[in-house]
Amino acid sequence: MSLFKARDWWSTTLGENEEYDQGCLSVADVDNSGSGQDKIIVGSYSGFLRIISPHPAKAGDGVQAEDLLLEVQLRDPVLQVEVGKFVSGTELLHLAVLHPKKLCVYSVSGTLGNVEHGNQYQIKLMYEHNLQRTACNMTHGPFGGVKGRDLICIQSMDGMLMFFEQESYAFGRYLPGFLLPGPLRYSPKTDSFVTVSSCRQVESYKYQVLAVATDADTKKEIEQQKIGSGKKLLADWILNIGEQALDISIVSFNHTAFSIFVLGERNFFCLKENGQIRFMKKLEYSPSCFLPYCSVSEGTINSLVGNHNNMLLVYQDMTLRWAAQLPHIPVAVKVANFQDMKGIIVTLSDCGHLQCSYFGTDPSLFQAPKVESRDINYEELDTEMKELQRIIKEATKTQDILPKIEKEDDLTLSANVSPVLDAVSQAVDSAVESEAVPSVTVKFSIRTRLHVQKTVLAISVPPFLALTQDQFIFHSIEPGVAKSVSVSVFLKGNCPPSDLEGSAVVSYNTPTELNPEGVPRVAQCKFRLPLRLVCLPVPPSKAANHKLTIDTNKPPVNLVNLFPDFIERGDDDQVSVLGFQLLAGQKVTLLASKTSRK
Repeated sequence: MSLFKARDWWSTTLGENEEYDQGCLSVADVDNSGSGQDKIIVGSYSGFLRIISPHPAKAGDGVQAEDLLLEVQLRDPVLQVEVGKFVSGTELLHLAVLHPKKLCVYSVSGTLGNVEHGNQYQIKLMYEHNLQRTACNMTHGPFGGVKGRDLICIQSMDGMLMFFEQESYAFGRYLPGFLLPGPLRYSPKTDSFVTVSSCRQVESYKYQVLAVATDADTKKEIEQQKIGSGKKLLADWILNIGEQALDISIVSFNHTAFSIFVLGERNFFCLKENGQIRFMKKLEYSPSCFLPYCSVSEGTINSLVGNHNNMLLVYQDMTLRWAAQLPHIPVAVKVANFQDMKGIIVTLSDCGHLQCSYFGTDPSLFQAPKVESRDINYEELDTEMKELQRIIKEATKTQDILPKIEKEDDLTLSANVSPVLDAVSQAVDSAVESEAVPSVTVKFSIRTRLHVQKTVLAISVPPFLALTQDQFIFHSIEPGVAKSVSVSVFLKGNCPPSDLEGSAVVSYNTPTELNPEGVPRVAQCKFRLPLRLVCLPVPPSKAANHKLTIDTNKPPVNLVNLFPDFIERGDDDQVSVLGFQLLAGQKVTLLASKTSRK
């Protein structure tokens, strides 16, 4: 937040429930008065066009009746207003108003009245162009180096540049690789157009290349606007900035050097005429608008940058020189000359708050009221400090809120897998294509030495295995009382599991005196399921489609020790071959050789 606020010289709110954007504000001597005083031209999306000349009796005055020179409602929304030499045969300034489907050029004139405050202003339509495409924005300048007049270039929403030589349409050309329209500006020195494409790169196109690339002489005006065909268009230079651009401004301090300023979403770029970066400033805020301008006294180019924090900042190159607070978020900013005041900053918000301000150094500070003085009693302060320390010490005790960690667990969870399969299988809804799907019983025991609440037992097994019940809820368990539950596990999917290890987790709350809801705790255990659950013993097979041989540097382990469930007690202690039939798979033969250690 800035220490200083922008000094209000004149301000007003335009209309009701109207919307504005960066192209809706322009400042110029649009009525050609010759007095050197600028007028503020504002257009809104509601179709209102206003021309204002502020004349406050003193700084901070509001709008007067004579300040509003002209207010007219047009039929279409106003996208952008520009002032230039748009009429042939004269070098007077005229007003160009861009609508979504139309371009209109007006002359603004004033007539002196016979009584005080009786001046009358009016606009006269000089010519208009009906557009075949929906317009987005426009730029103007002496395209091709013409003298004494300005031409207009309109960018459509589908990426076509339409050029107008005052009262006549010249040609149109599509931008290559177009997706979304971006800001567009004309550079008089290089006679080129600078824009930022949806590829997040700054692109420059020569006017001569644009004119040669189109077949403007062979098509009629409406047909050109519809087609806009021609030779392949190549950019003069391209610079990738890696972000979308909010606006572009081209400033020339003298006739020998100029700079291209690009305001991105998070960065502020200054480019040379060949597209090389002169400098770049990383912004720590979200910008809303900007305006580079020449400082004649210092011989430098300064930049006004507005942001969404209601701030207006002044940069000299990359150095922040000033920051001021605004009463609104600016979407457009200009610098104008009024009466004897030069360099007045004109800002416009999206809801129509128009303000003319200047920077000042009177801080707006909040001064706290003075407190009543009293004599200090050190004994009372010492007693009060001891009492506060006692309260803090009592409040920071944790033994009643979080129970101490004991050497012995408050709750123990154990799992016991039955050594034999269930006599009656508990398998239900199994997809295994087998006559009988076995199941095994697992018994879980919960024992606690404290009173616990909200006890929940959750059991999980690997995929393709299933449980008859996977969750149990106990509202409370008394100390020393064991809770036991049993579940059956079986193969449900028609595919062998990757693992036979299951897990069980029990969550519970241990209540305390200061925390009756209890402190959440967790205990868990793991258990292994027998191999007989997923396969059956079968005679070994000598023929196999796939063989896997494992060589070892030590004698192989006896198969009796590895698979005790698959060998009966009466069998020989030395078994070298076993056969397995997976319930949801193929037959597997395991062979162990002591001599070859395979």
